[in-house]
Amino acid sequence: SSLPGGADEWDKAIMEANAEYRTRMHNICCDNCHSHVAYALNIMELRAYGIRNWDMVKLCFLIFFKGRFLSFGGFMAQFLPFGVMALIIMLVKLV
Repeated sequence: SSLPGGADEWDKAIMEANAEYRTRMHNICCDNCHSHVAYALNIMELRAYGIRNWDMVKLCFLIFFKGRFLSFGGFMAQFLPFGVMALIIMLVKLV
């Protein structure tokens, strides 16, 4: 399938997003990798899943609910580290 605007336009949008985010401090809550990707998608004017204006929250939920894992191992690699960390924090708080 062809990309709207063509691959060159998408590459240009990614380079523009990279140039913008090269000047920003990424952090976990407000301006992170999801924001970086959403910035590029907005430049590309991508319309998907009823979304026109991308942001980190929309992208996060789309990935979480529509994403596909290649295997059970892939699922575990994605969520096990967070689960272990959350369990350790809960156990430390109980003590």
